[in-house]
Amino acid sequence: MDASRTIPAPARGRGLHRFANPGRFLRIAARVQPFLTWGGLILIAVGLYGGLVLAPADWQQGETVRIMYVHVPFAWLASAGYGGLALASLFSLVWRHPLADLAAVEIGPVGAAFTALCLITGSLWGRPMWGAWWVWDARLTSVLVRFFLYLGHAALVRAFDDPERGYRAGAILALVGVVNLPIIKFSVDWWNTLHQPASITLSGSSIAASMLWPLLVSALGWSLAFAALVTARLRAAVMERRIAGLLSARAEGA
Repeated sequence: MDASRTIPAPARGRGLHRFANPGRFLRIAARVQPFLTWGGLILIAVGLYGGLVLAPADWQQGETVRIMYVHVPFAWLASAGYGGLALASLFSLVWRHPLADLAAVEIGPVGAAFTALCLITGSLWGRPMWGAWWVWDARLTSVLVRFFLYLGHAALVRAFDDPERGYRAGAILALVGVVNLPIIKFSVDWWNTLHQPASITLSGSSIAASMLWPLLVSALGWSLAFAALVTARLRAAVMERRIAGLLSARAEGA
């Protein structure tokens, strides 16, 4: 079965749609996957070694600060993942990009997992600092809302017998949920919260260099790992759809 027949005709034009061909996507993803996977694992190992072994303890928080080498990357990627989910949803609704629906479906569970890890590691960090595992802080509550948005999207895209209706409903929910991203980002500035303000901004960083480089290396490693997971899931989803198309065509021919 010709791969080009599995996508709408408008998608076989120029521009971004040239990447929508399933065969082309699978070829590119197969080349990129090892670099994402192994690059991510190596950088995570280097970043964690630098943060857990080489970096000094914080003068105020002591050894507890070492949780940030996983918590902060999880927090960043939870937001970045939702941004990717919203972007895929936009491509789906506006440009009907053939891979956008599958991308949104596969980003959702990975983003939800990273958000859950963000909440868990944040609770582990908050217990010795705040004296409680959980407080209804503006930052924590808005991140919890994002976790439920991820879960809601995953449930909604599977709630209809017609997959296209599920994709459209999930895309609308994802775009509506974008309003939560600036709330998470600026909640510590807008309200009096227990959560500390951002230590890394466009104007600079308040973190010592000996602690900053392991954090950034760890964040880059987890970013590659996030991309590797999404790519692997998306490759599997594309191949599953192609196999389903082949089986359907064979059944019709029989």
